[in-house]
Amino acid sequence: MGHVHQPEPTHAAEDIAQRFVTAWNSADADALASLFTEDADFVNVVGLWWSSRDRIRSAHEYGFRRIFGDSEMTLTRTTVRRLSEQIAVVHAAWNLTGQTPLGETVTAPRSGVISFVVHQQNGEWLAVAAQNTDRVSGAETLIAGEHGMQPAAYQTLGAHNVRGAK
Repeated sequence: MGHVHQPEPTHAAEDIAQRFVTAWNSADADALASLFTEDADFVNVVGLWWSSRDRIRSAHEYGFRRIFGDSEMTLTRTTVRRLSEQIAVVHAAWNLTGQTPLGETVTAPRSGVISFVVHQQNGEWLAVAAQNTDRVSGAETLIAGEHGMQPAAYQTLGAHNVRGAK
């Protein structure tokens, strides 16, 4: 545990998402973790919540070793909303290919959105929080059932399932 070395500071809030992708594509958990404050929070695509730079690093290192080592992430859109001179929210849409569970073939491509809350400290932008979310084509929500969560579109849900419907 301890400090993760970051050779180049992130000088612009809008660079945080691209630096995340660069670290991801290098399967470099140290570089990825260096984008976060020591006490940062990261919520992954299935809701696992990691609360520290060290935990964010170890979780991603494990993922790179087990399933994402040969994957490639690309960004399709990035937006920045400045809340103050030192605080911004960064949203980035991503695509992912090359995910390979051990002993299995490459899976289908994925897409999602990652959101960062970033804070400027000593001229460097670091993420204090991130939330990563998968996109499921055609889905607007998830429905809990006996076989787990299933994607659903509002149009396909019966009126009896909608609160207040008559």
